[in-house]
Amino acid sequence: MIAIIDYDMGNLRSVQKAFEAVGHRAVITRKRQVIADASHVVLPGVGAFGDCMRNLESYDLIDPITQSIASGKPFLGICLGLQLLFTESEEFGSHKGLNVIPGRVVRFKRTENHLAGLKIPHMGWNAIGVRKPSRLLEGLSDACHMYFVHSYYVVPAHDDVVCTVTDYGDPFVSSVARDNIFACQFHPEKSQTGGLQMLRNFGGLS
Repeated sequence: MIAIIDYDMGNLRSVQKAFEAVGHRAVITRKRQVIADASHVVLPGVGAFGDCMRNLESYDLIDPITQSIASGKPFLGICLGLQLLFTESEEFGSHKGLNVIPGRVVRFKRTENHLAGLKIPHMGWNAIGVRKPSRLLEGLSDACHMYFVHSYYVVPAHDDVVCTVTDYGDPFVSSVARDNIFACQFHPEKSQTGGLQMLRNFGGLS
């Protein structure tokens, strides 16, 4: 059973429906025991980084998240759920993250020579270029397109966690993978065939 963590931030039902569409049972929950008993855990997220961290703290969900990761069970972060795993974010000030993966969350910055003609937020379909293999990407075509909506992106402290990169003016890290953790900036639940294949792969991990 897949536990989708509910902290009042994000389109949780669409993530649940996407898992159900590929044959995996998923429940939306903030109950510690349900999260502990789940075989897989998903941390989605849409909104401001600081608000999300406050909600995780107010619902007492930080320990269940870090314990799930430490247990070795498959863990998936989606969009802000990727960013929250990092050390800190510069979104609307400086905010501490979960510090599971060392690194920072920074904003796309438009200058005369960078991002000229490109909109912020980065919104729509874009290709992911694979930098290291992951079981979640099995069965996906080369340069598979995924759906993005974001103004901030992650900068890992160590390159060995980088799984895919995406070009938007310059390349940025669009997913990371380490041990039992996979986390992506894009929305697999909105990414049609490729995204559903990724969720199918995640649900099949043991």
